[in-house]
Amino acid sequence: MTLGAKKALVLGIGWTFIVLGIAGLFLPLLQGVLFLMIGLVILSTEYAWAHHLLARIKARFPKLAQTLDHARSKAARWLHHIHGGEGQ
Repeated sequence: MTLGAKKALVLGIGWTFIVLGIAGLFLPLLQGVLFLMIGLVILSTEYAWAHHLLARIKARFPKLAQTLDHARSKAARWLHHIHGGEGQ
Protein backbone atom coordinates (compact mmCIF):
# COMPACT_ATOMS: atom_id res chain seq x y z
CA MET A 1 0.00 0.00 0.00
CA THR A 2 1.39 3.39 -0.95
CA LEU A 3 1.94 6.21 1.49
CA GLY A 4 -0.84 8.26 -0.09
CA ALA A 5 -3.28 5.36 0.20
CA LYS A 6 -2.37 4.86 3.86
CA LYS A 7 -2.91 8.54 4.59
CA ALA A 8 -6.28 8.49 2.82
CA LEU A 9 -7.29 5.39 4.78
CA VAL A 10 -6.24 6.96 8.10
CA LEU A 11 -8.15 10.15 7.30
CA GLY A 12 -11.20 8.19 6.18
CA ILE A 13 -11.26 6.10 9.35
CA GLY A 14 -10.65 9.15 11.55
CA TRP A 15 -13.47 11.14 9.99
CA THR A 16 -15.76 8.09 10.13
CA PHE A 17 -15.22 7.89 13.89
CA ILE A 18 -15.93 11.63 14.19
CA VAL A 19 -19.24 11.20 12.33
CA LEU A 20 -20.13 8.15 14.44
CA GLY A 21 -19.28 10.15 17.56
CA ILE A 22 -21.55 12.99 16.55
CA ALA A 23 -24.33 10.49 15.83
CA GLY A 24 -23.61 8.82 19.17
CA LEU A 25 -24.27 12.06 21.00
CA PHE A 26 -27.89 11.77 19.88
CA LEU A 27 -28.37 8.00 19.68
CA PRO A 28 -28.39 5.92 22.86
CA LEU A 29 -26.73 2.88 21.23
CA LEU A 30 -23.39 4.54 20.40
CA GLN A 31 -20.83 5.93 22.83
CA GLY A 32 -20.52 9.36 21.27
CA VAL A 33 -17.70 10.78 23.37
CA LEU A 34 -15.56 7.66 22.98
CA PHE A 35 -16.01 7.63 19.19
CA LEU A 36 -15.18 11.35 19.01
CA MET A 37 -12.02 10.80 21.05
CA ILE A 38 -10.95 7.83 18.89
CA GLY A 39 -11.52 9.92 15.78
CA LEU A 40 -9.51 12.81 17.19
CA VAL A 41 -6.65 10.52 18.21
CA ILE A 42 -6.52 9.02 14.72
CA LEU A 43 -6.73 12.43 13.06
CA SER A 44 -4.06 13.81 15.39
CA THR A 45 -1.52 11.63 13.56
CA GLU A 46 -2.15 13.73 10.44
CA TYR A 47 -3.49 17.09 11.69
CA ALA A 48 -1.83 19.41 14.20
CA TRP A 49 -5.19 20.99 15.10
CA ALA A 50 -6.52 17.63 16.29
CA HIS A 51 -3.39 17.08 18.41
CA HIS A 52 -3.75 20.54 19.99
CA LEU A 53 -7.48 20.01 20.57
CA LEU A 54 -6.79 16.74 22.40
CA ALA A 55 -4.22 18.49 24.61
CA ARG A 56 -6.70 21.27 25.43
CA ILE A 57 -9.46 18.77 26.21
CA LYS A 58 -7.16 16.80 28.50
CA ALA A 59 -6.04 19.96 30.32
CA ARG A 60 -9.54 21.36 30.71
CA PHE A 61 -11.33 18.11 31.61
CA PRO A 62 -8.97 15.92 33.68
CA LYS A 63 -11.68 13.32 34.33
CA LEU A 64 -12.01 12.84 30.59
CA ALA A 65 -8.35 11.82 30.44
CA GLN A 66 -9.28 8.20 31.23
CA THR A 67 -11.68 8.12 28.27
CA LEU A 68 -8.97 9.70 26.15
CA ASP A 69 -6.46 7.02 27.19
CA HIS A 70 -9.02 4.33 26.31
CA ALA A 71 -9.58 6.01 22.94
CA ARG A 72 -5.82 6.13 22.34
CA SER A 73 -5.50 2.37 22.88
CA LYS A 74 -8.38 1.66 20.47
CA ALA A 75 -6.98 4.09 17.90
CA ALA A 76 -3.53 2.51 18.22
CA ARG A 77 -5.03 -0.85 17.27
CA TRP A 78 -6.69 0.67 14.20
CA LEU A 79 -3.49 2.41 13.16
CA HIS A 80 -1.48 -0.78 13.71
CA HIS A 81 -3.77 -2.60 11.27
CA ILE A 82 -3.22 0.14 8.71
CA HIS A 83 0.49 0.83 9.14
CA GLY A 84 1.84 -2.35 10.67
CA GLY A 85 0.00 -5.05 8.81
CA GLU A 86 2.11 -5.13 5.66
CA GLY A 87 4.38 -8.04 6.42
CA GLN A 88 1.60 -10.27 7.66
